[in-house]
Amino acid sequence: METSKKVTVEATIQAPVEKVWEYWTEPVHITKWNSASDDWHTPIAENDLRVGGKFRSRMEAKDGSFGFDFGGIYDEVKLHEVIAYTLGDGRKVTITFNGHDNETKVIETFDAETENPVELQQQGWQAILDNFKKYAEQTTI
Repeated sequence: METSKKVTVEATIQAPVEKVWEYWTEPVHITKWNSASDDWHTPIAENDLRVGGKFRSRMEAKDGSFGFDFGGIYDEVKLHEVIAYTLGDGRKVTITFNGHDNETKVIETFDAETENPVELQQQGWQAILDNFKKYAEQTTI
């Protein structure tokens, strides 16, 4: 499998960019939306949102059968615009936030890993983004 393959997922959230940014970056919110399916959850999220800062999310199956840490170090942070980071395995991720009025388009581009098919990775990341969209649109501050 090609290791330099870049994968993109995106969603348009019916919410202003300020709210989308807060829900995307605040650990209290991350633990509520960061899962690809209902049988998974994120019980722990830590986020030091600054260049050189670290983040970590503990993702686990709700039945306790499997879990892993997802984390990295921030390379770029532009308030309400861009977040870029390097994962622990060296892969790069860039997220852009394009806000206009009460709508924000979130675009994530990531380097595919080599253990799983690219299509499976894209489906998983899209499912998490879709879960974020649902959470951000249905939750009020």
